[in-house]
Amino acid sequence: MTYLITGGCGFLGSNIAAELIKNGRDHVVLLDNLSRTGSTENLVWLRSLGPLTYIHGDIRNAGDVDSAVAGCLPEVIFHLAGQVAMTTSIANPRLDFETNALGSFNVIDAVRRLSPRTAILYSSTNKVYGDLEWASYSETDKRYVADGFPNGFPESIPLDFHSPYGCTKGAADQFMLDAHRIFGLNTVVFRHSSMFGGRQFSTSDQGWIGWFCQKALEQKRNPSGTFTISGNGKQVRDVLFASDMVELYLSAARNIDRIKGRAFNVGGGVSNSLSLLELFDILQDELKVHLSFTKLPPRESDQKVFIADIHRVKDAIAWSPKIDKIEGLRHMLCWVDENAR
Repeated sequence: MTYLITGGCGFLGSNIAAELIKNGRDHVVLLDNLSRTGSTENLVWLRSLGPLTYIHGDIRNAGDVDSAVAGCLPEVIFHLAGQVAMTTSIANPRLDFETNALGSFNVIDAVRRLSPRTAILYSSTNKVYGDLEWASYSETDKRYVADGFPNGFPESIPLDFHSPYGCTKGAADQFMLDAHRIFGLNTVVFRHSSMFGGRQFSTSDQGWIGWFCQKALEQKRNPSGTFTISGNGKQVRDVLFASDMVELYLSAARNIDRIKGRAFNVGGGVSNSLSLLELFDILQDELKVHLSFTKLPPRESDQKVFIADIHRVKDAIAWSPKIDKIEGLRHMLCWVDENAR
């Protein structure tokens, strides 16, 4: 089979590509403009694993997308390219719109015209549900708790786009689902919670698990250091490790006829949820370090809690996470430390 991965040199893209390359049975085509930190390093790493085709292109450019789709006529597109930071979307909403909304439309339109049997699996976000302030929350010493949602938030809660990022990812999310309804395209939407693992070059506004692992390792080397967090540290997300993400996408591609036209909330689930304060406790135990940080005001439209109710995707393709948060954090710490060295 031929797989086209937009954003193929990013975190999720490079992990999926690596698995496909190692299997040695498929043609892997990567479309990436190498704009994100670490993407060039990921491309070098992927080339060391085996043969692939790399296309330097930008999903904002319809010609680039048309050329990639027409050139390889893929059975599957993993559409992972996008602007991924809410803070960047507020600072540069045009870039955010052109990348997430227009770029995703370019992918859909190219498939519609040039390769209508191609499956598109789209990486969306929990931010399509807005700040979730309509829900009721309790506050404990270490975390917020979403009262009434003991299994996490299901796909049935209302969409409520907040921030340029939420609007553009939400628009792409809905375009993907409508492309199945109107044009019969084989589209699937995954509304992700937090993801982490190797090949993730985290920054202060994207990839929070990796970022705070990096800060903790820096403080272990320099105990006088400090870092900042936004909010009081009790905000909660469920976390999903890289190998489980890969299995999700590959399993979904194998079962596309059963799930096309549907959206799924995806994450580590209730048992793999963490607040920032709980993460810091784990990092302190693992590294034998005391973490020093200061608090900034909460970020705009930040959710107190998002834990994905993953029952729908479990029922659809028999997928569930295998790596728990402690094991995943240990792997992440090793990778961040090795990369820093």
